[in-house]
Amino acid sequence: MAAATTTQTLPLSSIYPINTLMELTLNNNNSKEVTTGTIYCTDEVSNTIVLKKSLVHTTLTSEITVINAAVVTDRRIITAATAADEKEGEKTVLPNVSRRMVEERERRAIKLMEESFSHVNQQASPEGQKIFDKLLKACNEVSWRGESIIVLGEIRVDPPYTSNDCVLIGKGGGLDGHSLERVKNIVNAAAVKYNHGVSGSRD
Repeated sequence: MAAATTTQTLPLSSIYPINTLMELTLNNNNSKEVTTGTIYCTDEVSNTIVLKKSLVHTTLTSEITVINAAVVTDRRIITAATAADEKEGEKTVLPNVSRRMVEERERRAIKLMEESFSHVNQQASPEGQKIFDKLLKACNEVSWRGESIIVLGEIRVDPPYTSNDCVLIGKGGGLDGHSLERVKNIVNAAAVKYNHGVSGSRD
């Protein structure tokens, strides 16, 4: 499959069809990464692709990842819906679905999209975004404040996102040195893994 730059004039929805299982090659700051998932949706305004990945050994069934289409250097379709599949789907008798259920699912989907976009910081470095993603998986309550990462509302990780840049903020929130050390360990492990990937791609 040709790189994404060869089909730049096509809309993202045509390049990345919804419900297609794809393998995407990403280039973040000269660090090559390959990720696989099902295309959940695309957004032309922000030039982003939303990828849905199935998870194992966790209570969550799937993970949503928002990708900037500009960093996709190559793509490969693993599984695509065929005309036969679509025709078979037309024959399937669908169960009765209430309007309330449809509206509730739509609200959940919109909320999920808004949360996913809020997790992407265009101002942060690729390393900062990687560390944010790792902290989000481990601590759940993580947000951006400028280029700084706020963990559990009381720990701040400032650029360049090393363990020495992790500090407790505020007082009386119940967090202690153990929580800070845990965040430092996550940041340190994520930074080592990221730097190893960058150096490996340059060799």
